[in-house]
Amino acid sequence: MDPAPTEHPHVLVLTGMSGAGRSSAGNILEDMGYTVIDNLPPRLLALAAQSHDMPQLHKHLAVIIDSRGGLEMDELRSAMDELAREGVLTRVVFLDAEDDVIVSRYEENKRPHPLGLETITESIGAERELLSDLREAADVIVDTSNLNVHELRDRLDAQFSEEEMTRPMRVSIRSFGFKHGTPRDADLLLDVRFLPNPYWVPELRDLRGTDEAVAGYVLQDENAKEFVERVDDLLQFLVPRFEAEGKSYLSVGIGCTGGHHRSVAIAEELGRRLGQHGVKAAVRHRDINR
Repeated sequence: MDPAPTEHPHVLVLTGMSGAGRSSAGNILEDMGYTVIDNLPPRLLALAAQSHDMPQLHKHLAVIIDSRGGLEMDELRSAMDELAREGVLTRVVFLDAEDDVIVSRYEENKRPHPLGLETITESIGAERELLSDLREAADVIVDTSNLNVHELRDRLDAQFSEEEMTRPMRVSIRSFGFKHGTPRDADLLLDVRFLPNPYWVPELRDLRGTDEAVAGYVLQDENAKEFVERVDDLLQFLVPRFEAEGKSYLSVGIGCTGGHHRSVAIAEELGRRLGQHGVKAAVRHRDINR
């Protein structure tokens, strides 16, 4: 179905690590009704948006900016500021993946890395350093390490479809286990390993934080109560201010050791509280079944 027109167009700046799926993401956005321009130098962003006539079937623009076209952060910020003054909503989307995943993808496809250093690993390290400021400035970071193309499509559609781009800010609360690695795309990362661990209670060990007995055990702790109150207050403070700055998506990671008990219970409780405040929050548990 073609996207319905909106009063203001928007521009996605799609960037990130080579091998993290920029080309796939560009194809997906094109299927979603975006006009996609690949390998655009940052200094040409405003010109591309201004010359794009935003036709009915391709109202919105996505530009892929990466190390091939040169990366001057001052030029990119200047172009985005110019678009903002003209009422054009802009978002920087940074695609990332674990280094070993990127290496595996290059070895599988037998293609050279665009930076062309002696080894793929050296090229990845150099590109990561080159893109560090851009990653820091991104509105949304998408970690594709464990995503197939269908899951990437679902993720982009959930955040950048016509309907979603015109909605108020959405908050994603994701529990995880530190022993499985921290999520690379979290805006806020919170550690709840200071709370009593249900793993050491025999009757709770094989249950999960979604079970009433585990949630009750975790949330009855005084430190857990204070933690939830403080984070709830923080999110109530942050969400409207991020939203006022044009941010449409906030990702919060809640971590414990294994991602089964404490982080799950806390994430569920924070999601419930945000819903009471009228904030759309999606709660997901990355490691609950590991």
